[in-house]
Amino acid sequence: MKRNPLVLVVACVLINKNCRILFAQRPKSKSMAGLWELPGGKIKLHEKPEETLIRELYEELGLVIRTKWITPFVFTSYAYDTFHLLMPLYVCRKFEGTPKPKEGQVLRWLSSDEFANYPMPAADLPLLPFLCKLLA
Repeated sequence: MKRNPLVLVVACVLINKNCRILFAQRPKSKSMAGLWELPGGKIKLHEKPEETLIRELYEELGLVIRTKWITPFVFTSYAYDTFHLLMPLYVCRKFEGTPKPKEGQVLRWLSSDEFANYPMPAADLPLLPFLCKLLA
């Protein structure tokens, strides 16, 4: 039985004052281009998930996030053809700055009614009911 590498990624449910969640469209230069995802990124060796979120949200969006503002929420585990994704998901309702696309991505604040209109990676789909409950 072939074992695919485990990829550790962390993502964040950023919720604004209008009770919408920020999604980013993957740029053409990346795998799964065009799909919509929650912001975050790969966890580096010896890096805590919270440290990754703080780093990635600053690098990708120019946002300042504090550890005390993020809360663990749920996780997903999904077997793609060439790797297995493990992704803890955090919630953040407080952040400094306005999200700006710094890596060529398109950003959208979405309500739960809009999720179905935006194609997402297969690993993210089981998370959508949890996101809907957050906004209810």
